[in-house]
Amino acid sequence: MMATEIALPTDAACGQAAVASRDSAADMALVRACRGGDQAAFTKLVEIHEGLVFNLAVRLLGDGEEARDVSQEVFLQLHRSLPRFEGRSSLRTWIYRIVVNHCRNRQRWWRRRRRDKACALDDISRADEAQLAVRSAGSEDPFAQVARHEREERVRRALDRLSFDHRTILMLKEVEGLSCEEVGEALQLAVGTVKSRLSRAREALRVSLGPWPPEGGRP
Repeated sequence: MMATEIALPTDAACGQAAVASRDSAADMALVRACRGGDQAAFTKLVEIHEGLVFNLAVRLLGDGEEARDVSQEVFLQLHRSLPRFEGRSSLRTWIYRIVVNHCRNRQRWWRRRRRDKACALDDISRADEAQLAVRSAGSEDPFAQVARHEREERVRRALDRLSFDHRTILMLKEVEGLSCEEVGEALQLAVGTVKSRLSRAREALRVSLGPWPPEGGRP
């Protein structure tokens, strides 16, 4: 399997939040209302983006409790920083930047305390999984559903083994669906640098995945 053909796991909750957040005009209207002291407008902003924030945080950190803490910190910063938001990037991209920065700082905090690895994604609670994804079973063949689930779990474990920076750029580009320009805005990188790092991250994921189907096993 080529690196560019790797299918990363997605979820419905994240997709819904991403679609809603693309309405930048509505976002800016809410931002203006927040600046005017409208607390209901800020509550609406949180409702629109909370799925996006939690999903990205838990995928970057691999720990539901930590992701909940980070989500609270993100929205506290968002509330304090809205008066300084100039709209040069979309609100969604700006939120991504805040989430990534908080997750990176949290990992540095862990390292200083000899906690070098996030909890495995397998350790996420049932409640977290329910918030992360509501998969539509539809009319999918049960055997195909099992095979898809196995592939997704394998990709998740491979992602968990990557560096924070590689995992971040793959999450933003392949799961959240940002363009290279938006990824650059979120990570404050030039587009050329984004493309270079994305290529290296895809290769790292391909190596982490290993052969598929696994040698000596079934798909």
